[in-house]
Amino acid sequence: MLGGGAKRIEAQHKKGKLSARERLQLLLDEGSFEEIGMLVTHRSRDFGMEKEIYPGDGVVTGYGTVNGRLVYVYSQDFTVFGGSLSETHAEKIVKIMDLAMQNGAPVIGLNDSGGARIQEGVVSLGGYADIFYRNVQASGVVPQISAILGPCAGGAVYSPAITDFILMAENTSYMFVTGPNVVKTVTHETVTSEELGGAHTHAARSGVTHFACANEVEAINNIKRLLSYMPQNCEEDAPRYAYEPADERRSTLNSIIPANPNQPYDIKDVITEVADTDSFMEVHKDWAENIVVGFARMGGRSIGIVANQPAYLAGVLDINSSRKGARFVRFCDAFNIPLLVLVDVPGFLPGTDQEWNGIIINGAKLLYALSEATVPKVTVITRKAYGGAYDVMNSKHIGADLNYAWPTAEIAVMGAKGAAEIIFKKEISEAADPEAKLREKEAEYTDKFANPYGAAARGYIDEVIMPEDTRTKLIRGFRMLENKVVKMPKRKHGNIPL
Repeated sequence: MLGGGAKRIEAQHKKGKLSARERLQLLLDEGSFEEIGMLVTHRSRDFGMEKEIYPGDGVVTGYGTVNGRLVYVYSQDFTVFGGSLSETHAEKIVKIMDLAMQNGAPVIGLNDSGGARIQEGVVSLGGYADIFYRNVQASGVVPQISAILGPCAGGAVYSPAITDFILMAENTSYMFVTGPNVVKTVTHETVTSEELGGAHTHAARSGVTHFACANEVEAINNIKRLLSYMPQNCEEDAPRYAYEPADERRSTLNSIIPANPNQPYDIKDVITEVADTDSFMEVHKDWAENIVVGFARMGGRSIGIVANQPAYLAGVLDINSSRKGARFVRFCDAFNIPLLVLVDVPGFLPGTDQEWNGIIINGAKLLYALSEATVPKVTVITRKAYGGAYDVMNSKHIGADLNYAWPTAEIAVMGAKGAAEIIFKKEISEAADPEAKLREKEAEYTDKFANPYGAAARGYIDEVIMPEDTRTKLIRGFRMLENKVVKMPKRKHGNIPL
């Protein structure tokens, strides 16, 4: 029960870390934990390892409940060989992953490991591969959540990378394929562990982690909250919460769009108004901020939200925002969580950096994910929906079930000024006052195309609605779509543009 002993547990506490068992106590309902494999020991006889035997071998595994719902858990114990993974340590994790898939319940990994146990050589590497394989088999079958609560290096980072959500604790957790010493040797870069792979780095720069948490307690509380939005497995629906119908009009939405079409506003203000009170949980908050994704509830039912953010880079789609949106959409689709897409997008970000790093293939990921998704999909265009980005952001053409637009919506190939410059180029250049002629033609194009009515006339938009009615329409729309079934063509799997 004491793992590596009281002194080592005290050393964990001094670093601001909890012990493996303390973490499980915080995560699971009181008295619900059932341990599996408490007396397992390693089999190594090299390098004096036969003299160091710790029952449990550096990982606590078992099952319990979170808010009354079954979960399978493993919690690595840094006080035993630095939480390093041995053959038997891996077997214990594999055992609970197999049980999770057979019984249809989430897997939660609390990772605090120095990596493969080098005294065991290749069998520890084999143990990692056994876990990776099961991560892939479980993907889209049961939710998988990884908390990084210590150093995770080398092979230890790839299991979390395959799981659905990663949470890190600031100042005490790190993720990297190779640590600062190896980096210095190979590339001559001097970097600290925190700079190379700390919580903030992965939350804001790489997008590897979905949640950077102030401490371990916050990370564990976030896991509990995350679970409340998702079902136990791919065969079920997410839990529903009590909801009392009321007046759903939100008059503040009528004045949220600025008079100047180039002026930003915060799309999170729209999300707050349309979602159930205090129900929005943002995912990937600090990465690719030009798109906002997260879970919320609509009339007590779990939904996923994908929304362009005009307050950051004008809400353009770029490489990172496309990847962020695509990954989130695929999770929601795998676990029967309906999607709400809020659109205010001027297009894709231009530039050599974007083109050379593959905006074409990365933008296609979001297009693929939304086209592939068969869950209920509802779109609201609040302002701009220009060019290919209109198509990509859950347009009717790629399978959206309901498409609404506010009267402020502008659905066009491009902005009025750019369009006028192209269409009326000759006329403008020959005019006595080219500037005045451009303004005239810009106004002409705006009247004709910078509104939702042309799209509505063709059936691309189902209804132009007043902003204040958005929540009412969404609750009714998602209720209508509850029993949606889509028959997919027979195939092994599609080939997403990775």
